[in-house]
Amino acid sequence: MGLNDPNPADLPDEKLVELYRGGQTDAFAVLVRRYEKGLFHFLLRFVNKPAAADDVFQETFLQVHISIDSFDTSRSFRPWLFTIAANKARDWLRRSKQQASSALSTPIDAAAADGREFADLLEADIPMPADVAENRETQQLVQKVVADMPDHLREILLLAYFERFAYKQIAEMLGLPLGTVKSRLHAAVAAFAELWKKSYPG
Repeated sequence: MGLNDPNPADLPDEKLVELYRGGQTDAFAVLVRRYEKGLFHFLLRFVNKPAAADDVFQETFLQVHISIDSFDTSRSFRPWLFTIAANKARDWLRRSKQQASSALSTPIDAAAADGREFADLLEADIPMPADVAENRETQQLVQKVVADMPDHLREILLLAYFERFAYKQIAEMLGLPLGTVKSRLHAAVAAFAELWKKSYPG
């Protein structure tokens, strides 16, 4: 199977990687197009500057190109890609010497793909995502609160709730023990709750 098949866009990521390694450069373009929107928005939430997000996006795929031979195609490509992107975004934040302020344009979902909900992590008097989605003004406030969170807590919240990576995937991506991922995510939700109460006491 190759890119001359009727629907190359339907090929799995890992197959596209194999084709690119085999000299079919168009396979790389398919990968870039496939992740262009989602990865860019992830980076924009991370660094809060469109120009910087675009730069980091380019750096990410340059690194993918450089490191493509090291990717194990028996594993999923998406976590590997987002690991590189998160590392590049953290590098940019360190270089910029500033706190990132994320502009979260995606409503917080009521549950992640594996059924996790905020309520599973912390019993707190905070708005449930489903309620937030129904109230645009409140949703914007929630986005601001998340943007004000520390980088390492915002990062894990983005990965878990917006990108819907599983705990085990996040542990591999961040190089953390599984227990640390769970406790950090719990801390992220706790931080959100505290900031929410301060910002929106009513």
